[in-house]
Amino acid sequence: MTTTTPTVATRPWNRQRSSPMPSHRYRDVSERVAVPLTDRTWPTRSLTTAPLWVPVDLRDGNQALAEPMDPERKRRFFELMVRMGYKEIEVGYPSASETDHAFVRLLAETDLAPEDVTIVVFTPARRDLIERTVESIRGITNDVVVHMYTATAPMWRDVVLGKDRDELREMILAGGRDVLEFAGHLPNVRFEFSPEVFNLTEPDFVLEVCDAMTELWDARPERPVVINLPATVEIATPNVYADQIEWMHRNLARRDGVILSVHPHNDRGTGIACAELAVLAGAQRVEGCIFGNGERTGNVDIATLALNLHAQGIDPMIDFSDIDDVRRTVEHATRIELHPRHPYVGDLVHTAFSGTHQDAIRKGFAEHRARAAAEGRPESETAWRVPYLPIDPADLGRDYDAVIRVNSQSGKGGIAHLLETASGIELPRRLQIDFARRVQRHVDGSGAEVDGPELLELFERSYERTPDGTADIDLVAIETAHGAGSRTDLILRVDGTEHHGTAVGVGPVEAVVDLLAACGIAIDIVSLHQTSRTTGSASAALTLLEYRDEAGVHWAAGRDRSVLTASVEAVLQAARAIRSAQTGR
Repeated sequence: MTTTTPTVATRPWNRQRSSPMPSHRYRDVSERVAVPLTDRTWPTRSLTTAPLWVPVDLRDGNQALAEPMDPERKRRFFELMVRMGYKEIEVGYPSASETDHAFVRLLAETDLAPEDVTIVVFTPARRDLIERTVESIRGITNDVVVHMYTATAPMWRDVVLGKDRDELREMILAGGRDVLEFAGHLPNVRFEFSPEVFNLTEPDFVLEVCDAMTELWDARPERPVVINLPATVEIATPNVYADQIEWMHRNLARRDGVILSVHPHNDRGTGIACAELAVLAGAQRVEGCIFGNGERTGNVDIATLALNLHAQGIDPMIDFSDIDDVRRTVEHATRIELHPRHPYVGDLVHTAFSGTHQDAIRKGFAEHRARAAAEGRPESETAWRVPYLPIDPADLGRDYDAVIRVNSQSGKGGIAHLLETASGIELPRRLQIDFARRVQRHVDGSGAEVDGPELLELFERSYERTPDGTADIDLVAIETAHGAGSRTDLILRVDGTEHHGTAVGVGPVEAVVDLLAACGIAIDIVSLHQTSRTTGSASAALTLLEYRDEAGVHWAAGRDRSVLTASVEAVLQAARAIRSAQTGR
């Protein structure tokens, strides 16, 4: 067994020690492939427009499924892509699968593909398979791209294909000649070549092969050739891939007749970054899967890429305005459930549990509404700058119900927001603090999340309802007269005995307080807030009462169709709590 001397981090604040992982077995990318670019320009560029998106879910994504798509799932997925606005779609590997071949024939024999959608079919550089691929597109009047690929990296040449550079170059050119023989006369057909494992191939060799293919296929602006450069297995930080792409972009022959495309995978978890930097480096076209399905850790997620542009103020050229419908279709087709934290589409990506986050979001929403009103424009057209939410969930067809959710991590702002959203109750700040304490005790005991209806029930139980055994204090009748010498006549029942009172020159609330004091129940009112239930209740008037007793400051609430009765009920609810405390009931 090999042993190594443990290494220790050199900084006193970093106490990490060497792990037992056999990292010495692997080589840095610089030892595996040359990256000749030194005067890179991509770091100074900014994204300004969307590239051409090419979803490969029906081919590359499909081959990575434990259960490949049946015709119904493929068709439904294809129709989704068309609705979303994709204009170039890789539909299959017709020489490898009868299902794929049949689907291409379906496109040829029906009007399923609108005339402005380009169809891409995939084939290896083998004559019989190229012939079957071209046969599958017979009768398609749409533009078609025949996509031929061959692995070019040294390990693949040596171990998989058993060919040296010259032999492999000739094999690729032979495939290119077969493509020309079978499809070169078709005016609606263009060609694409992928040197698979481009990112591990010697730059001079991949350039030599790509230039030979664009010369063979006579690449020119009016009939361009796609040169697709895959990071088939991610092996380096994204800046290395960007350097490789920029070097090819600057050195490819017939550059004005080449559409430079990339196809990153996600083995290191940086496929998104690789694609974005590749576009900065000169790529014009991106192949990937909607939400990133693919072999191993997947293809690059072109939905996330597109919405990243949207979040920067750039039109993604694809419609995600009903992202939940997109998700349902993708999950149906792939039979893979998306993670709740998946960017943009996951159930929890617009949700805050943390109290500090919730408070900032709540204030951000209030500021957004106020700014929209001040500017005289709809909220949906007002510049977005709500904290913690990079884009407006409404852009994706989401509502705001799940933006703030309450659990043991939540704070008063989030609790108040959810209560207001669920029931229309707006809490004054001091009541937010009091109610938050009650909610925290509740969730700490259960460990569970609290939804809007449960939060409302807890609010009512805390401030509006009289627990069993509480003092019997009720309003029997009240009459008020306004104008000169305002007057209030009322009857209260306290512990079964009716008490009559008349007050002149004071309001009804003061009249109730005075009569209760005469009954031995003193209430020191600190503040009174009148609001309304704007949702979910026919009894819309709500009074929130802050009062003080020997134990401190407390809250009570009263609710009724009448604002007057709601206010009286709030006072009586406070009286019940005080009397219960006095009597120990």
